[in-house]
Amino acid sequence: MSALALDLRRTAGFLVADARGRIVGRVECPMYGTSPEEPDALSVRSGFLSRRRRLVPADSIEQIDDGSRVIGLRVERDTIRTFL
Repeated sequence: MSALALDLRRTAGFLVADARGRIVGRVECPMYGTSPEEPDALSVRSGFLSRRRRLVPADSIEQIDDGSRVIGLRVERDTIRTFL
């Protein structure tokens, strides 16, 4: 989990794709909940001017590709919670 937490800190601007390969949005920032040192979720914005954001927990991340700047998820887009 600690190696993944270090990667979450540098993921602002990455695209997020669900298990089917559909784009969920772009990472706005890491979110800290249980520990101030390790992020445990990502805030993902759905569109450029959209107020809608999705909360992507670290548990649902399957892989992070630094070369293409894409984060692949294990879950589908419909299961990700939204918030304002």
